Amino acid sequence: MPFSYLALSLQGIMQKTLNTTDRQSQNRKGGLALVKTMWPAFRRAFLLAAFVAVGGNYTAQAQQEPVFAHYWDLEAQYNPAAVGRTPELNINAAFQSHASGFEDAGSTMYAGADMAFQIGNTRHGVGALFMRDEIGLFAHQRFALQYAYHLKLFGGILSIGASLDMLNEKIDGSKADLGDANDPAFPSSELSGSKFDVSAGIYYLHGPWYGGIAALHLTMPTVYLGETNELKVKSLYNLVAGYNIKTRNPLFTIVPSTMLRFDGSQFRADLTGRLQYARDKKRLYGGASYSPQHSVTLFVGGRFHGVDLSYSYEANTSGMGIESGHHEVTLGYRMDLNLGKKGKNKHQSVRFL
Repeated sequence: MPFSYLALSLQGIMQKTLNTTDRQSQNRKGGLALVKTMWPAFRRAFLLAAFVAVGGNYTAQAQQEPVFAHYWDLEAQYNPAAVGRTPELNINAAFQSHASGFEDAGSTMYAGADMAFQIGNTRHGVGALFMRDEIGLFAHQRFALQYAYHLKLFGGILSIGASLDMLNEKIDGSKADLGDANDPAFPSSELSGSKFDVSAGIYYLHGPWYGGIAALHLTMPTVYLGETNELKVKSLYNLVAGYNIKTRNPLFTIVPSTMLRFDGSQFRADLTGRLQYARDKKRLYGGASYSPQHSVTLFVGGRFHGVDLSYSYEANTSGMGIESGHHEVTLGYRMDLNLGKKGKNKHQSVRFL
């Protein structure tokens, strides 16, 4: 598409935005109301520019993995070495809504399961996950099969893991609302493409502290959307660490943790503090996270009879403002794997510590 045509298209859309804003903002107060008024037209401008970027001779690069506030509960999402780290069967799900109050802001859903097993004196873990992240016309999906090997090292447990991923990228041009149904910048139908990928990581647990390093999208695949469009998936590197601090009251624990992410150009750090109450197999916790130049997050949750439930709200500290943050809910279930009958076929759960 010629640049002059792109410039005219964007200019026209932005002019419509300004005209609409001038008329409607007279009856609205506050910066947030103004942003919400301008959002639909800004979104059209963004979608037009984004699609042109992946068309023709251009290659788009983007951060493909979403950021979950409950990263400590969804470790397998970013590090395959975490599968089978506990003796139970772990099932986790999460849902995150984006930019509250904005049309077509999108959402992210995640579902995963993992378990541990033992072969002779060796310990292993396997898992699978599915994730879908969407905004407007664009959707990113990831399905992964994961494996980890666990061994004792220096008084702790070292886990080495890898995953085989299937990525799917999609643009649904039939849902585009650009004001011009014949605009050549967008397709009139859905375009999608898939590619295999590989991820790997290590994880170390020693007493009250833990840490892990992982790399997603090691092959940096190029996903082709139709015949002329492509999307380049970046590698994403992450580091996570945490420590369990015992208090004078044995029922309460303070858990500081951090997660760092870097994709070669963009960096994000999340600093988290949790206060946890645990008694028998029940627990309650609450806390906050801070991501410099991004957001502040508050969360609360607990575990009862093996079921984990937690809620968080991530408020933007810049950009769209506090009221247009992200809601997130996580659900988890843990089940003892000692389900077999007595005898040689009985499955024994793995206890690492």
